[in-house]
Amino acid sequence: MNTKIKEAVMLHKELILPPYDEIIDLNGLDAIAAFSRAFSGSSIYVPSLRTIFKDCIDTEIHNQYNGKNIRSLAKDFNLSERYIRNLLKSQSLSA
Repeated sequence: MNTKIKEAVMLHKELILPPYDEIIDLNGLDAIAAFSRAFSGSSIYVPSLRTIFKDCIDTEIHNQYNGKNIRSLAKDFNLSERYIRNLLKSQSLSA
């Protein structure tokens, strides 16, 4: 992004539409410029982090499970004990 555009944006930041103003606050102008280049014209749904990372988290829960640590895993991953039990049960059924 050229210098003149950056200057104009910083001088009139209050005119930037949400949520793009928040993205700039979190990640800077260069990040929103890269995002725009990559996804300009697209309709993008941004799911929760839990959804984005679900498979990674579920796999790690399975790897850390020792037969006795459901409560600890639930606390560590901010999930319910029921979720952990159901996950482990479904993984053992599919194995």
